[in-house]
Amino acid sequence: MGSTSDKVKGLANEAVGNVKQGVGKATDNPRLQAEGKLQEKKGEAQQAIGKAKDAIKKGVDKA
Repeated sequence: MGSTSDKVKGLANEAVGNVKQGVGKATDNPRLQAEGKLQEKKGEAQQAIGKAKDAIKKGVDKA
């Protein structure tokens, strides 16, 4: 998977996770809040992977 794809999927997971957390909070559903938090963290990790791939590519391009 490319770096841009990782970053886009990460942003999407973060957004969905935030929505789940909000709905969970509004409906007093701790399970949904927890799912949202996990999905948000997954999105953050995907974005970090995309950024790391970018950094590696830039380093290889300079070499």
